Amino acid sequence: MTRTYLILLAAILAEVIATTALSRSESFTRLWPSIGAVVGYAVAFWLLSYPLRVMPTGIVYAIWSGMGIVLISAVAWIWYRQTLDFAAILGLAFILAGVLIVNLFSKSIQH
Repeated sequence: MTRTYLILLAAILAEVIATTALSRSESFTRLWPSIGAVVGYAVAFWLLSYPLRVMPTGIVYAIWSGMGIVLISAVAWIWYRQTLDFAAILGLAFILAGVLIVNLFSKSIQH
């Protein structure tokens, strides 16, 4: 199961990199960020296909999307100085809490 989580983490990181590149591609008018976005998403979906073989789809997608939202928000906040107000930070904390609850307490992950 550890290998599955490592591959899922790699898929999440690839998605965060792709989303960051997408935001810099200026609607696919800049070549290198556009290539980074397309390649990043292709890698993310390819990596995501492995955990989907051994874990329930809803659980995998909840982890992938939840952690992707939190990480891309952190990248935008730290790297690009996009501000987050208290409500945004609280909402992101709830998403993170949801991912943790699913991983720590749900029996749906085990087959």
